Amino acid sequence: MSRIQTTFEKLKLHHRKALIPFITAGDPAPAITVPLLHALVEAGADVIELGVPFSDPMADGPTIQRASERALKHGVSLHDVLGMVAQFRKTDSATPLVLMGYGNPIEAMGWERFARHCAEAGVDGVLTVDFPPEESHEAFGHLQRHGIDPIFLLAPTTRDERIASIAKQARGYVYYVSLKGVTGAGNLDLSEIERKMPQLRKHISLPIGVGFGIRDAATAQAVAKLCDGVVVGSRIVQEIENATGQNVIANAGKLVGELRLAVDQA
Repeated sequence: MSRIQTTFEKLKLHHRKALIPFITAGDPAPAITVPLLHALVEAGADVIELGVPFSDPMADGPTIQRASERALKHGVSLHDVLGMVAQFRKTDSATPLVLMGYGNPIEAMGWERFARHCAEAGVDGVLTVDFPPEESHEAFGHLQRHGIDPIFLLAPTTRDERIASIAKQARGYVYYVSLKGVTGAGNLDLSEIERKMPQLRKHISLPIGVGFGIRDAATAQAVAKLCDGVVVGSRIVQEIENATGQNVIANAGKLVGELRLAVDQA
């Protein structure tokens, strides 16, 4: 059983919802990433999505774009990100880590090699934003052979037949993009999420996490009532961006702690 599946089953047993924070590896500096990961776990993260910095993050809004730029200025590569995961695993063997990013760095490394290195480092899932499932059978086959869960995105505009197709390939959990826009956008419509969930549940037996546009504890609590997990990225990255070097970890941990409390009250 994968770490992701184990985590969601434990949460379900205790009638709790997953809190899934996102940060960009190497932001604001490479040395901070592993301590920051541990701080997020201590603050209540159940699963962590770790962004692989990329020069053209098309699905991300300005906040995460700037995070990628800061990491890339430090020369952070996919190889470095895998090293950060391996370092994290030296003292945390339980918390699932999902790499989230784009296809180019993986293509450059090669999918078989990438999947093997993910397994060696301790990665649990991979979400490739610009790799549609129709074109990824071979690529994600490498992941599954190495025990890595392929995570897929679904959008408000995704139709029934495509939801069913993705449900057959997905492992771990499914990430529902709650709005028509990029990360950090401010036009979240809770009624639209509530309306969409029965359509998704009709086809998907995996846990469903909802992200994009969740910017405060109240919204996190409201979303948690509708799904299995709440993904928060831009708001946390914004906190990292606005903090000074001395309080990056403390500020991010404090925010995740507030989100944890809100999600547990759902």
